[in-house]
Amino acid sequence: MERLNGFSHAEGGVTAPLGFMAAGVAAGLKKGGKRDVALVAAADTVPAAAVFTTNAVAAAPVEVSRAHIADGRARAVVINAGNANACTGAQGVTDARAMATVTAEALLAAPEDIIVSSTGVIGVPLPLPVVVAGIGEAAAALDARAGDDAASAIMTTDTFAKQTALAFDADGMRYTVGGMAKGSGMIKPNMATMLAVVTTDAPLTSDACAAALAEATKRTFNRVTVDSDTSTNDMALLMASGAAGGAAIDMHSPHYEAAAAAIEEVCAQLARMIARDGEGATKLVTVTVTGASTEDDAEKVAFSIADSPLVKTALFGNDANWGRVAMAVGKSGAAVDQTRLAIRFAGIEVCKDGTAVGFDEDEAFAALDTDEVEISVDLGLGEGEATVLTCDLSYEYVRINGEYRS
Repeated sequence: MERLNGFSHAEGGVTAPLGFMAAGVAAGLKKGGKRDVALVAAADTVPAAAVFTTNAVAAAPVEVSRAHIADGRARAVVINAGNANACTGAQGVTDARAMATVTAEALLAAPEDIIVSSTGVIGVPLPLPVVVAGIGEAAAALDARAGDDAASAIMTTDTFAKQTALAFDADGMRYTVGGMAKGSGMIKPNMATMLAVVTTDAPLTSDACAAALAEATKRTFNRVTVDSDTSTNDMALLMASGAAGGAAIDMHSPHYEAAAAAIEEVCAQLARMIARDGEGATKLVTVTVTGASTEDDAEKVAFSIADSPLVKTALFGNDANWGRVAMAVGKSGAAVDQTRLAIRFAGIEVCKDGTAVGFDEDEAFAALDTDEVEISVDLGLGEGEATVLTCDLSYEYVRINGEYRS
């Protein structure tokens, strides 16, 4: 098996861990007969945790799922794409609850153990009969080898399905963590990505799930931005089947750190895929800030750079216009001393002590003319550092979002 950061790569996405089945079917919400209803289920109700959007205009499924996950347990998650069921009033909540009830009936489970999520156009009533039919079809199609189908069913403007899985060893036991996500536009999570489901067969407790997911989210999904917009429907869910055996793993167990590290690595890989697949993106951009007074300041500066349309368009044009980065640093609200500021584009020093450093424009253009670019900023003030993933801003982003509902 391939080794990655101390973990082994595994196949199957959310169904790579033992104890999970999945399905993805075409119910008719998307055009062209594409899959649009996904279901991921454990064999029984298991420890689980979730984080949700901080957007005050939260979608109906977010409201319902917040209540359902409050006890730290879940049996399954059902997801529809093509309709966000957001800004749909009381009927939207009724419809989200109906999705949970129909799924529970199909799995012989309690509705309160079903997590519900939706993604797509905001402000359009959910065509519930279509979704209900899709749920029935998905429940009948559940399979331990269908992670690919589920990952494709949650896509909207995504250009590829996002999934990964890793295995790790602990005290002679082998555990697996798998995940899938969707997200391409309306991405600046403030909790998680637009949608992510992570599964593991490690015997984590509910509290351990909550702690591991919160920490992973902080340094992965919460460090991604495509367009600075926080969705109404964001959710990340972690479920732990415990099907691989072993003693329960809580936050004080000797194997908790290994499990938490594997969960964070899966989330990091999914976050990277989201940034790479930003709507119309031609480059994956890594913004690394060091030398900040605090980690919080480093994060402020990194996001200020990563969210700047002027920085992002310069990158699209392969232009090492470091003045735009300096501007973004200064407006971030972090502690800054411009006489200590240093900036690098793709490894090329362009600014030192807050002033220009001579560089070859043609060399810089060539260095930026690639699908992965790094901007490095050193504030020279302390030990705080942070890395944020983003993408460039292209003509295609405008086209995609200008035609989103057409």
